[in-house]
Amino acid sequence: MNTMEVDWADSLREKLDQHYSWPSLYTFKFIVPREKVMEVKRLFPKHESTEKNSKNGNYTSVTLQMMMPGSEAVIDVYNLVAKIEGLIAL
Repeated sequence: MNTMEVDWADSLREKLDQHYSWPSLYTFKFIVPREKVMEVKRLFPKHESTEKNSKNGNYTSVTLQMMMPGSEAVIDVYNLVAKIEGLIAL
């Protein structure tokens, strides 16, 4: 990881640990180009997702709720999906 990624992960870890008691149900929301939805869903085959298309249909929001053991697991998920081109994590 480069310095910016380490700073981001440290900041997120701190915020998550302040606001959650682990394990906890965590909601992930990703905005992806429409053609990348299945790529996101394939990463989490055991979890149900909800999708909503954008007004023009070019993008889809994908929401997943997952029981996470701790902040490190949440960061791992964000690092995993970051490899998908065009994905925006909210």
